[in-house]
Amino acid sequence: MPGETSVRVGVFSLHNSKETKAILNAVEALGHEPVWLRRENTSVEIRDGELVLEPDVDVIANRLLLSKTEYPDELLGLVNLYASVVPTLNPPMSVLRATHKFAAAVRLAEEGVRVPDAILALSTERLNELCEPYGTEAVYKTAIGTHGGGTWKVDLNDPISSRVGKRQAFVQQLIEQDDDGPHSDLRVYVVGDSVIGGMIRSAPDEEWRTNVALGGDVRAAGDVLTDEVSRTALDATNAIGLDYAGVDLIRNERDWYVLEVNPTAGFKGFFEATGHSPAPHIARAAIETAGGSVDEDRVVELTATLDDTVPACKPSTSRRDLSEQPTIGYTTEVVVSGTSGSATVVAKSDTGASRTSIDTGVAADVGAGPIRRTSRVRSGSSKSSRTRPVVDIVVGIAGNHYTVSANIEDRSHMENPVLLGRDILEHYQVDISKRVGEEDTTIEE
Repeated sequence: MPGETSVRVGVFSLHNSKETKAILNAVEALGHEPVWLRRENTSVEIRDGELVLEPDVDVIANRLLLSKTEYPDELLGLVNLYASVVPTLNPPMSVLRATHKFAAAVRLAEEGVRVPDAILALSTERLNELCEPYGTEAVYKTAIGTHGGGTWKVDLNDPISSRVGKRQAFVQQLIEQDDDGPHSDLRVYVVGDSVIGGMIRSAPDEEWRTNVALGGDVRAAGDVLTDEVSRTALDATNAIGLDYAGVDLIRNERDWYVLEVNPTAGFKGFFEATGHSPAPHIARAAIETAGGSVDEDRVVELTATLDDTVPACKPSTSRRDLSEQPTIGYTTEVVVSGTSGSATVVAKSDTGASRTSIDTGVAADVGAGPIRRTSRVRSGSSKSSRTRPVVDIVVGIAGNHYTVSANIEDRSHMENPVLLGRDILEHYQVDISKRVGEEDTTIEE
C-alpha cells in the first residue's frame, strides 16, 4: 500500500496445492510481497552464532501437509526452527496435534468441546476387549490420515487390529443420523476469531464418508450455521491452537459433535458451496500478524474468486528436480493392510490400470473392507465387462503408505496377488527391467 512498508509473507508448502497458490496470490493482490518457501529456495545457516534464514520473511503461513509426508518429524523440526524466530500462523506443534486425530480429540474433550467417544489401545487384544460398549458398528480410523483415507465403518463382531500397517488405529463411536437421506456433516471454516462460512457435505451413492476428495456433494450451510455451531467451531480451533482451520462437525438428533479440526483444509469444495475463498482471509491474518495493514473492502472483493494460478513468486525448478520421482520396478514388495492385519506380497506394476487390484484371499486375510461399491471392469479387447467389489486398503511401499480404493478379484491363478494401478504408480517412475529378486530392484530415492 502506498506509504506503508510491504510485509513479506512466506507460505511454507512443499506441494503445488491450489490452496497455497491462492494464499500467495491473495497476499500480492492485497499489496504485499508473497514468498513461497519450497525445497528449491529454502535454507538455514548458522553464521557467527546467528541464525540466517533464506528467504527472509516477516511472517509464515504454515501449509505443510504432515499427514502426507513419509518423515513428518523432519518437516516438523524445520518449521519449528522457523517458528522460533518468525511469527508463524498454524504453529507446528498445533498442526502436529491436529494431524493426530486421537490427540486432537483428547485436547478437545479436555477443553469441553463435545467429541464422539473413542478408544485407542496399543494392543490388538486390548482394543477388541474395550470395544464391547460400542455395539456392533463403529468408525475405525488410523490416527493420521487425510481426504477420508484410513477411515472405515466396521462390524465389531469381527476382530480389528490396533494398527493399520505402520500407523496406529482407534475406534470411534458412530454418530447415528436420519436414515432417510445420505450421510452428511458440516465443515466450518475459521480464520482467526471469525467464522467465514460453512458447507454441508453429503456422501456420494454407496458411500458414507463425505469428503470432497471422495466425491462428496457440497452446499452452503445456510441456517444450519447457527451461533452455537459457530461458537463450537471457534472453540475447537482455539483448543487445538490453530490460526485457521476447517472444523468438521456432525449432529445426531440432539447434539453437535466435532469430528476433526483440519489445519490444511481444502478450498475447492468450500468455494463451490459458498462462493467465497478463504485465501484472502488467511493472507490478511498473516499480514496483520507482521504489523501490516490491508484494505478490508479489497479482502471482501478477493473472496469472490479462487485464484489458484501459478504465482510469479514460485521458485524456478531445475531440470534435475523434475525427474526426482522415486523408481519402482515392474514387480516390487509391498505391505497390504486392512482392519485386521497386514501381509507382505510381491505386486506387479500396471500403468494401464487406473485402479489397484488385490486378490480375494489376501483381502480376506488382512480384513480389507467393508465393500464400498462395485466397479465395472473391461479386460483387454473384450467387449464384455465384469463387476468387482471395491474396498479400501493401505499399500506400503518402502515406508510410503497409500490408502486406495482397490478392486477385489480372484488372482489365485496369477503370479502376483496385487496389481498396482495408476492410483499408486502416479507417485513413481516404473522401470520394467527391474524385478524383485534381481540385482538393484529396490526403490531408489
